[in-house]
Amino acid sequence: MPAALPPLEAQADHLVALGLVPDGGTPAAPDGTPDGLDAAGLRSAARRLADAAPPGTLLVVHPRRLPPSALAPHLRREVRTRAGVVEREGFVVEDMTDVDAFGPVDDLEVPDADVYLVHAPERGDEMANASPQEAAARIAERGRSPLTLAEGAQWVLQDPEVLEPGRCFMTIGSRRRRPDGAYDARTPALWISGGTGRDGAGRRGATKIGWCWWRNRHTWLGVASTAARHV
Repeated sequence: MPAALPPLEAQADHLVALGLVPDGGTPAAPDGTPDGLDAAGLRSAARRLADAAPPGTLLVVHPRRLPPSALAPHLRREVRTRAGVVEREGFVVEDMTDVDAFGPVDDLEVPDADVYLVHAPERGDEMANASPQEAAARIAERGRSPLTLAEGAQWVLQDPEVLEPGRCFMTIGSRRRRPDGAYDARTPALWISGGTGRDGAGRRGATKIGWCWWRNRHTWLGVASTAARHV
């Protein structure tokens, strides 16, 4: 099972150490605006939020500041090969160039804050072999909320062992709108690449951001959820 998440301040330090949040200087948001989140702001938010955060809480930077495309290369895993143990970067599948356009579904409320908390994230192993459509109803019945792609990716970033062979997860809290206003049939997921097809053998064992069809079932993909979000 996944290890417990580190304290919030340690999670903030990890984001800064990876260079995902600038440490000093003039920060900039992904859209180029000069009012992005910097290391001091992130650490201050982590300290403030820690007062009300139970163990196992995930610190999340809003995707407007840290989109999934920026996270993907930092989702690193150690892989054993014939040449020894190597570290492989995460990646987004080639046919998901629109990965950052997958936003929260209509009935999901994500805090309008640069930094917020996700309480008690679960991988949703018990919903393996349920389609996203089926899992959405089961999650709601439990009084929980499905994780977004940004939340799921940041969870894996803080604890790479959340992904295990045969035990990975979908993030059905994120979907993409088509021009006609309907949802795209894809739903995002994170799993471990087998190094086949377009992934390439060099990516075997790497963390992969991809997608599944809304009505399809996969025996090796749970559906991740959270007990609550908090600012």
